[in-house]
Amino acid sequence: MIIRCWGARGSIPVSGKNYLRYGGNTTCLEIRNNRNDILLVDAGSGIREAGNAFLAEGRQNFTLLLTHAHWDHIMGFPFFKPLYFEKTNLKVWGCAFAQDSIKEMLVRVMSAPYFPINFDDIHANVTYDDLCNVVYQMGDMTVTPIALSHPNQGTGYKFSEAGKCFVFLTDNELGFRHEGGLVYEDYREFCRGADLLIHDAEYQDEEYPRRQGWGHSTIEQATRLALDAGVKKLGLFHHNQDRLDAELDDIVSSCHRMISERKSTLECFAVHQTMELTL
Repeated sequence: MIIRCWGARGSIPVSGKNYLRYGGNTTCLEIRNNRNDILLVDAGSGIREAGNAFLAEGRQNFTLLLTHAHWDHIMGFPFFKPLYFEKTNLKVWGCAFAQDSIKEMLVRVMSAPYFPINFDDIHANVTYDDLCNVVYQMGDMTVTPIALSHPNQGTGYKFSEAGKCFVFLTDNELGFRHEGGLVYEDYREFCRGADLLIHDAEYQDEEYPRRQGWGHSTIEQATRLALDAGVKKLGLFHHNQDRLDAELDDIVSSCHRMISERKSTLECFAVHQTMELTL
């Protein structure tokens, strides 16, 4: 299993000299199974660069898995260039939540007066599977959902293949239980023994009291989850739009201190745009 990050930023894309190392695109991951199928997770602004790379590679078949419908996770959809080619086949998986369907969710992104190109101008063959709480299968890779604790709800996922396990919990607030969300122990058991956990870690402890209920976790909460679940590697994710590269370095150092205090072998890093991980 290969995991590539095309965007790790939260809420809105950012740019400038202080964001170069970790990147400014919003959420988009690429996962390839052992058949080299392409699964995209979320359509944040990072999906634009992903699409350009796929066209250069000559790929035409994709699956897009959506965690939820907040703007920063779907805003890049109209800029995924393979959509405008007739030979492209795109399957879209996920739960519609507050919308009638996933298609409606994506149509709104391309509706007047917010976007000049109509959804009907897409030439790709797009199909939808918007069943909630369903386990998906892509070749030998199994995709298992779990409810996120987030405003308007969302879904996290576990990707399992050939004895390896990757858990992706973006936009998950461990310190507050939103409607539809689960308790801490449920997330701990879902992550138990994972080779890799990528988890929301937007806030520091001192920032959190003013933002409790906004749908995001602290670095300390995410690290504790990884430690309690016996995870091998932790990737900190959904970096705040105002978080500079140097500040993210400090956050990683804080994570390392927590791990050292627990005398754990957990590896911790901040996920950055262009990062590639192999399980």
